[in-house]
Amino acid sequence: MSGGLARASVFGVSDGLVSNVSLILGFAGSGVDSSIVRLAGLAGAVAGGISMAAGEWVSVTSQNDLIERELEIERRELINNVDDETAELAAVYEAHGIAPHRAAEAAADVMRRPETALSVHAREELGIDPDDLPSAMWAAGLSLICFLFGAVLPIIPWFIGAGATAAWASLAIGVAAAAVVGGIVARFAERPLYRGVARQVLIVLVACGITYAIGELVGVNLAG
Repeated sequence: MSGGLARASVFGVSDGLVSNVSLILGFAGSGVDSSIVRLAGLAGAVAGGISMAAGEWVSVTSQNDLIERELEIERRELINNVDDETAELAAVYEAHGIAPHRAAEAAADVMRRPETALSVHAREELGIDPDDLPSAMWAAGLSLICFLFGAVLPIIPWFIGAGATAAWASLAIGVAAAAVVGGIVARFAERPLYRGVARQVLIVLVACGITYAIGELVGVNLAG
């Protein structure tokens, strides 16, 4: 569960940051009033956060539904095919290096307790822990909070400034925050720090450059 929540947190902050700083700079490039940039940024943060939370909820719920289905199939097998399931578990234990007679004894002992047998078979055969399924509500809530956190950061300069100054400040905040997120991801993944930071910063710069250019082009055409 903790791994899933950590993933939701990191992706939430990253997505909120990248999508909203590029959105804000796209509007800024069009030359609209700062109040419109603020409104666009806030709307993007709220809409994106809700979308992120809904997507995470659907993803985790669907994953849990599939796991529950697999567990139900395994539960029926444990009831209807006890001998085959016992032999399968013994084979798994043998593959782990346990002597055949001890593996058979251990498998038979496990099969005497239905819920324990289900947990062991699920971990060994399906690679899942039925007692540690991720919470869809926790994942959705965390995604929402983290997305809003990342999305709100680049809006801040537009509440205290305007024009090019606010745009450059948004970009600076976006780059700094992206560097932090990239560093955290690299640290958890045990990858080179510079690579994680550079990758995340490059994503922000490319996204901002494209949307700013589009905003500027659209603004010029509308003005003409």
